[in-house]
Amino acid sequence: METATVPASMTSHGHATQPSPEMIMKIGMGFWASKVLLTATRFELFTHLAEKGWLSAAQIMQTLRLKCSERNALDFLDTLTHFGFLERKGLLADAVYSNGKETAFFLDKNKPSYLGGILEMADDRLYGFWGDLNTALSTGQQQNEAKSGIDFFGTLYSDPEKLKGFVNAMAGIQMGAFMAFAQQFDFSSSKSLVDIGGSGAHLSLMVAKHQPHMRCTSFDLPAVQPIAQGNIAHLQLTEYVATAAGDFFADAFPKADVITMGNILHDWDEEKKISLMRKAHDALPAGGAFVAIESVIDNDRRQNVFGLMMSLNMLIETSDGFDYTFADFEAWAKAAGFSRTALMPLAGPTSAAIAYK
Repeated sequence: METATVPASMTSHGHATQPSPEMIMKIGMGFWASKVLLTATRFELFTHLAEKGWLSAAQIMQTLRLKCSERNALDFLDTLTHFGFLERKGLLADAVYSNGKETAFFLDKNKPSYLGGILEMADDRLYGFWGDLNTALSTGQQQNEAKSGIDFFGTLYSDPEKLKGFVNAMAGIQMGAFMAFAQQFDFSSSKSLVDIGGSGAHLSLMVAKHQPHMRCTSFDLPAVQPIAQGNIAHLQLTEYVATAAGDFFADAFPKADVITMGNILHDWDEEKKISLMRKAHDALPAGGAFVAIESVIDNDRRQNVFGLMMSLNMLIETSDGFDYTFADFEAWAKAAGFSRTALMPLAGPTSAAIAYK
């Protein structure tokens, strides 16, 4: 008697299973969803809804000064509703809309938790540059303003207003992780912290707010110092947070019990990463901690897809920079002289990779 072989495309119930194109279409056309959210952020839709409460499509069109048809606006709003960015009561002409839980917290411009700055920068810059990912992979060359001969960061640092906008954008993507780190890390045996490349001092401010025994210093280039000082004064934490000006490649790091870097290591190649970690090691006391807060990729490189895409973004922006796994970090920490390491998950795809001296 012959034994029948069940085809791989058959289920245990004998029904044929067909491959689905859903994921291919969802990812392949993912820029549609991205642009919907970026546009809503650009229009400050979520801020308006936070101020005014539930609004109809017609009211939203009037508030945002939209000239499209009401059906176009409803398609836009219902797409945002599908993704959970908005809540809706009613349908079509009878529908009214309000913010979802996350958008109310993270995308209201009047809240300190606002992270829309990074979405605004994505809309202004990254959305277009990522259209040239194929060129970046083919050539290994960055695809930002540099390909047009523009020194983006040189121009940025010469314009205080543009620099302030960029600093705020960078703070947006990190704020949730900074808040989690300030509350979760064990500061009981520490008294001082220096944040290298501290930008607007947001990490230092979060630590000072949640750990009042700590004295924090935000270390960055002189052009950034006034922005950090303004943020410190605004939160009335001048007694707890100071600034220091310098170049973290050219100058020694200020000494502290804890030295942090938020989205700094991934900007550089491996040699420079280890060099920065050695400088941190030199500035720490025995038992002190170096902390890199970034989108640390899981060691199997299967789970943290945001970290993988952030690494591709470093190709777009820097050509030499890349994000890394905790195993990578452990190897660099050993090369820099640290004795042990730990990984602390923070918010979303972000973790704190920690090296102890």
